[in-house]
Amino acid sequence: DAGAAAGSGVADILSRVMPDQMADGAIKVAVIRNLAAGDHTQQFLEGCTSEGTALGFVVDTYVTDGDNAKCQETIALVIQQDYDGIILSHGEAGYTYDSLLPAIEKGMKVVTFDSVPYKDGDVNNEILADCTSTAQEDYKLAELSLGSILENFDAAKQPLKIIRAWMGPGIPPLDRRQTIYDQLVSEGKIEEVALVGPVDSSNARGGTQDALAAILPRFPEGAVDAIWGSYDELAKGCLQALNDAGRTDIKIMSIDISNDDINLMLANPDVWVSTAAVDPKLIGIANMRLLAAKFAGEETPETYNLDAQLVNTTMLNASINMTNIVSVVDGWGQEKGVFDSYSWMAELKAAS
Repeated sequence: DAGAAAGSGVADILSRVMPDQMADGAIKVAVIRNLAAGDHTQQFLEGCTSEGTALGFVVDTYVTDGDNAKCQETIALVIQQDYDGIILSHGEAGYTYDSLLPAIEKGMKVVTFDSVPYKDGDVNNEILADCTSTAQEDYKLAELSLGSILENFDAAKQPLKIIRAWMGPGIPPLDRRQTIYDQLVSEGKIEEVALVGPVDSSNARGGTQDALAAILPRFPEGAVDAIWGSYDELAKGCLQALNDAGRTDIKIMSIDISNDDINLMLANPDVWVSTAAVDPKLIGIANMRLLAAKFAGEETPETYNLDAQLVNTTMLNASINMTNIVSVVDGWGQEKGVFDSYSWMAELKAAS
């Protein structure tokens, strides 16, 4: 059992701090990630798994590739099993509330990331009771990435001609980012000349590449200033389409970061200028700590946002990757102070 695996000291602490969850001798957590298995997903899962293991939990991960039917089936399956808690990443607005309600009714603890469990998927309705909904600071991510576009061009050139790479509506983080974009359009700072995105969200990169490749011939050099990649997989698809067409006249500013992104940014520094991001491993760590706090009966917030930072390609070099990026981006992935002030948490980590 988990106690034996983690050492009897850990089991004793868990039995004292989380008696309900430890009643069967182990605390089991299911992490469901409804995005394709890229390295951003890998780092998020690594954050969840490493933190969960450090606390003596058994952590199982499920990746449902942006397939919403598969995601809902997986949630239902997990609820029927002996898990104590669920972390759901990227469930869509339309079903997240209804899918997770049976878990709450069963007494399971739930934390979500980029999947806001509003009743009926309506942002004006209540959020699922006892669930903490986490997100990246999406408005700030959009402000940083769009601000980077504005900074790269002379103000006299406004409105800047933008191709928006996007998916939605119904994907909460992208919907939130969109509001900042719409604001800049209404202020006359940017003008949308085209919208590209995948037909199938499980093929975000390839689908966006095809979509941009199909319309690029309509835009001669100078007709487009920049592409706003509202999510990094979309930006990568756009980059591939630009490279295939031999186009270096259009800049890309994106959101999210991974080792793959860093390599592509360095290989195409004149095109992919910047990305705004939150450390994906920290997101996983924060979600697992919140779930642990719920197990321990601590007060937890209804929502929690992780702070965002801008990474310019000029900051990067060939030796930089996701584990050492903190050396060039100040304060990157700072986990101290993120739901870690509980005495039992320090006790568990010391014993494991």
